[in-house]
Amino acid sequence: MNSDKTWRKSSYSAPDNNCVELAVGRHETGVRDSKDPNGGTFAVEASAWAAFLAATKSGGFRR
Repeated sequence: MNSDKTWRKSSYSAPDNNCVELAVGRHETGVRDSKDPNGGTFAVEASAWAAFLAATKSGGFRR
């Protein structure tokens, strides 16, 4: 993940900083822990991220 990406977290996140942050790019989305922004990150291809969001929005991960 390029370091020049802008990291942001959800407006729904709690003020105690327990959230993930995203850096959305054209070809990939970076993900990191907001409690440890200098820690590890991982990148997900844009198509995989879009599939994850669609499954989440449709309730695909509900128990």
